Amino acid sequence: MAHTVNSILINSPYEKVFDASNDISRWKEFFDEYTESEVLEKEGSKLVFKLTHKNGNSWKSYRLLFKEDKFAYASRVGPMFPFEYMKIIWLYREVDGGIEMTWIQDFKMDSKAKYTDSQVEELINKHSVDNLKRFKDIIEKECN
Repeated sequence: MAHTVNSILINSPYEKVFDASNDISRWKEFFDEYTESEVLEKEGSKLVFKLTHKNGNSWKSYRLLFKEDKFAYASRVGPMFPFEYMKIIWLYREVDGGIEMTWIQDFKMDSKAKYTDSQVEELINKHSVDNLKRFKDIIEKECN
């Protein structure tokens, strides 16, 4: 099992950070690796969505939004490959200077996958730093 934790401070109001960061339709703007991000179903606080990576691979995930409790939980649902499982929690914490947004990912790579848990952990950590900065830059620009 692999585990990553990455955070950034966004100098913007909580409502804006939570709403913008959970607007799946904008993820192709926030994440440099997605070419498509589409909500397929919405029921209460649950979103089922499809992401398409720039390599052409697509998958479905679901996301549960807990705005009052300042977190979101997500899980990949299919196709699962190259993962056995992928679980994600986004935490939002009010601190001096804004909102600390933290991404926690737990996953396990399929034994037939090209990369190991530790290789993907390293890749996710690198991409998370870059993507969190994009979130920060875009959201702060919209608030100022």
